[in-house]
Amino acid sequence: MLLVVVFGLLFTYPKLELHMMLNSYHSAIQDVFFKYYSMLAEGPLYALGLLPLIWKKIKITVFYAICELSGGAFLQILKHTFSFERPVSAFENCQDMMLPLVQGVDMHHSNSFPSGHASTFFMFCTCSVIILAYYNRKKNADGKCHKCTLVYVSLLSLLVFAVLGAYSRVYLSQHFLLDVFVGSIIGFLTPLLIFYFGRNKFIKPQTKDENEEIVA
Repeated sequence: MLLVVVFGLLFTYPKLELHMMLNSYHSAIQDVFFKYYSMLAEGPLYALGLLPLIWKKIKITVFYAICELSGGAFLQILKHTFSFERPVSAFENCQDMMLPLVQGVDMHHSNSFPSGHASTFFMFCTCSVIILAYYNRKKNADGKCHKCTLVYVSLLSLLVFAVLGAYSRVYLSQHFLLDVFVGSIIGFLTPLLIFYFGRNKFIKPQTKDENEEIVA
């Protein structure tokens, strides 16, 4: 649903005009928040992917790593193939539109498409959603999902977390909406495909007794 809305915006408005619409309001609090929030994709999220090692869940960390490496490699190929200019370069010759910038942010000028940060945010959150959903797949005797409300709240929180990370790149004028749109899709689809084709290698397969319990 979110991707449909974003696609509608991309189809309706010119790229530069749309970027200015999404940056129509800046504040000191938002500047600080998005400046540091965006940095989560530059290291902290990778560190969180190591947390399963604490519980000796090595394969889960391997799952995170393979997803990030595979998606990141594909993303870098696209970046250097298209080599689109960043917003700060695209707005240089626009006299009637002044690009809002955040003080202290090192601006990039090339390889805008697609967004690596948006991909990393969605990659991490999609991996987390898959693991969370898989480990909460069992049902109680009444047929309702185990801790259903908590799971749904967690899934929604992860989506909001990823969306804010992707939007932070637009707010900081490091990327256009199209860049984060495609980066988000890469970050979303890569874990799904890797898990679908290799789930038995990353997570212990269900035993016969477990399958019978779920059916019951």
